[in-house]
Amino acid sequence: MTFTTADLYDEFADDLQVAEPLFQDFGERKRFAGKIVTVKCFEDNSLVRKFLEQPGEGGVLVVDGGGSTHCALVGDRLGALGRDNGWSGVVVYGCVRDKVALSHIDIGLKALATTPRKSVKAGAGESQGRLEFAGVVFEPGSFLYADPDGIVVSAKSLGEWRNC
Repeated sequence: MTFTTADLYDEFADDLQVAEPLFQDFGERKRFAGKIVTVKCFEDNSLVRKFLEQPGEGGVLVVDGGGSTHCALVGDRLGALGRDNGWSGVVVYGCVRDKVALSHIDIGLKALATTPRKSVKAGAGESQGRLEFAGVVFEPGSFLYADPDGIVVSAKSLGEWRNC
């Protein structure tokens, strides 16, 4: 991948939303892009697993965990599952765990922080709905581009940039 979010902003500023700088990089892949799939869950990662078990087709799973720092919604096992199933990346408005192991898994992963505490598995949550956090609206089917500078979202593919 050769794009930078700064270059995308310079060229497409009027068509982009820019996420507030809340997120840290945890996966090995620091630059990722793809069509958005959404999950909303609070301290329960059952739906996150369900989606990462499915073919990702280069998409980005955006997880609204309500900003909770109480428990992790993604760890090394789910990170590897996402990689193995073709997901480009995962953005978690919440925490991850297994930071060192995640840094060696070839998937993009941005989250707020880490915690060793795992989530519950009660099957609660919603999927493929509109999410709002970090000053951005994440719509299923929109496109997310991420690198070490941050996250930008476009309602439409940015053409040649999408295939980076």
